Amino acid sequence: MDKIKLVENLFARKDNAPAVSVGDTVKVLVKIPEGDKFRIHPFEGTVIETRGQGLAASFTVRKMSYGEGVERTFPLHASTIEGIELVKKGKVKRARLYYLRGRIGKATKIEEQKTSE
Repeated sequence: MDKIKLVENLFARKDNAPAVSVGDTVKVLVKIPEGDKFRIHPFEGTVIETRGQGLAASFTVRKMSYGEGVERTFPLHASTIEGIELVKKGKVKRARLYYLRGRIGKATKIEEQKTSE
């Protein structure tokens, strides 16, 4: 079991990415190859599910783009992810927010979690 953890530590993210949880609004900075260079493309939306653990952990982000719902699943430890920025914490009571797929407009709003400062 220790050998597995040693290998996982080699490939795990080293930066201090915020803990992503369901209901959060995040901005994922993705590296897009263009010729011999890379550009950073932001993908901002609501996390509707998280799954897996360790190196296999992933999360799905949903956003509305020109009236169409767009979902994208990101491996948490992928090398193509430049960074993850937490825009706001969401207050939800479910582990999966699949019900957002059937909603449009203001019905997709998620209440913001109050932080005690």
